[in-house]
Amino acid sequence: MKAFLNFTMIFFGIMHIVVHGQDTKTANKITLLLKDSLYLANLNYPKSVSRCYATNSYNFLWLNDKQNIDQAETALALLTHFNRFGLLSSDYYSKNLTFEGLNQLGGFFSEKHEERKAMFDILMTDGLITFINNIHFGKYNPLYDRSYIDSISIKGFCADKALSNARRQLDFSKAVCEAQPKLKAYQDLQNYLDQFYAVGNPDTTSAEMAKILINMERLRWINTQSSDYVWINIPSYTLAFHHQGNVSEFKVVVGKPKTATPVLESEIDYFSTAPDWRVPQSIFRNEILPEILENSGYLEDNHYSIYDETGGKIIVNSSTLQEINKNPRKYSVRQSSGGHNALGAIVFRFQNSHGVYLHDTPQKQYFNRENRALSHGCIRVQNPKLLATQLLAFDDSNEKIPVLEEAVKAYRKRDFILKQPVPIIITYLTVLIKNGKPIIYDDIYQLDKSLVEMLHHDMRTATTP
Repeated sequence: MKAFLNFTMIFFGIMHIVVHGQDTKTANKITLLLKDSLYLANLNYPKSVSRCYATNSYNFLWLNDKQNIDQAETALALLTHFNRFGLLSSDYYSKNLTFEGLNQLGGFFSEKHEERKAMFDILMTDGLITFINNIHFGKYNPLYDRSYIDSISIKGFCADKALSNARRQLDFSKAVCEAQPKLKAYQDLQNYLDQFYAVGNPDTTSAEMAKILINMERLRWINTQSSDYVWINIPSYTLAFHHQGNVSEFKVVVGKPKTATPVLESEIDYFSTAPDWRVPQSIFRNEILPEILENSGYLEDNHYSIYDETGGKIIVNSSTLQEINKNPRKYSVRQSSGGHNALGAIVFRFQNSHGVYLHDTPQKQYFNRENRALSHGCIRVQNPKLLATQLLAFDDSNEKIPVLEEAVKAYRKRDFILKQPVPIIITYLTVLIKNGKPIIYDDIYQLDKSLVEMLHHDMRTATTP
């Protein structure tokens, strides 16, 4: 018995030396590859890959004989089913990363295969980091290019950390997919793709599929992770307030093609009743000033007043009008509150660099039109009092609702500051899923073409030998 115990100790001691020696050689191979600038230049996210291996002592992440091969197979399955996520194969090394290669290299222990194994392991890591970044940020994100994403954590998200976390989870695939947007519009498109590839749908055309892919891409550019938000979609002329599992929908009027409503993310901090309208300079110079010059009664008829740079009100006569016409930039125009005011009874404020806001309108008839791209860029909402009431209820401020109703009825100025600002998202989505089917909307600003061209270029690249 004593002899057996001695043999066992010697055997496992030898195996520890052998395995440790293999790990050291592997670490050397991976380290050498990640120090090779020419090799790194071929990776999509070299800095993220290097960080991933640094936290793992430069050992295998996928081909280590001690690692559960099931996770490696699950990881590779994600990369080979890229199309179910509206992605293209060109980013995920589909020619290099195969199940056959995984099974072969995973069983090799000889030194001559170490470099092949190290290269396969690194490509798997880069492919997965690319996959995670693409489902989170998108591939053509106008705000962040690939090198920026590779260098920094953006709003708390970093793909290599997300990958490391997923490797520790029982459900690796689910953990990786957590990087996707949480917005319902995205989930609807994702579910449609899942069904399409599961059972097929002969009614879906290639043009519709291209629309689905580019609009999923647009939704990945949004950083909002909240399940409660105000969402405005320009092409469908709709506003949806998602709150506590409920959805309230409203019609909206958006900007004309020449004065397009911008895509943006912000938060509604407060809203005001009976607002006056501080007319944007462009509207003052191009529209109101010519009317004043032609008709001296235009200001009074439309409840406008002109102010100088110090905020002093100008008495408009022939003399001051000449001075205003010479230097219009030195003057501003306001429209007093009331039923005539362009902002109507309520305006919802949110910070943005475009100077746009969400508001009521006296021109209620516009909501009956099918094409509602009619404004200077701001968004007009139908039934703004209902939206304001719902925001107060969501903010646990029900006691303010009677005050709101009285202020609207009397056109009395009042600010309603939200204790918890509500995210507002303005998107440009030309397809949405309704009752399980894709609904295509007019590309009113002609923004689809450039994205479709990028998509087709990548599709051609992916199929080029």
